[in-house]
Amino acid sequence: QVRLVESGGGLVQAGGSLRLSCTASGMITSVFNPSALGWYRQAPGEQRELVAAITPDKSTTYADSVKGRFAISRDNSRKRVYLQMDSLKPEDTAVYYCRVEPRERRLGEYWGQGTQVTVSS
Repeated sequence: QVRLVESGGGLVQAGGSLRLSCTASGMITSVFNPSALGWYRQAPGEQRELVAAITPDKSTTYADSVKGRFAISRDNSRKRVYLQMDSLKPEDTAVYYCRVEPRERRLGEYWGQGTQVTVSS
């Protein structure tokens, strides 16, 4: 059974940094490696939004609000995706979710349970 296990959230002051990690437990390498990976976030009363995404060939995209501050990366050998968050702002406060979208559509998609990030001013 596949589970996405997230870690790294917490409370940090504005201007600080956090690094989120998401491990695809139970997913075989041949499924993980060609998957698109992403980090999303959802603040209270808001819709879930894409923060950053990375393709199998490591091309990246970012929401305008985090460009230059956040960096997404992947480690296929560990079946992990990371989100390095620097220069955090109070408006970055949200629950952050990782997502794995396998190349084979019949497998569906996988979501982590979410990790809380709180940035104090």
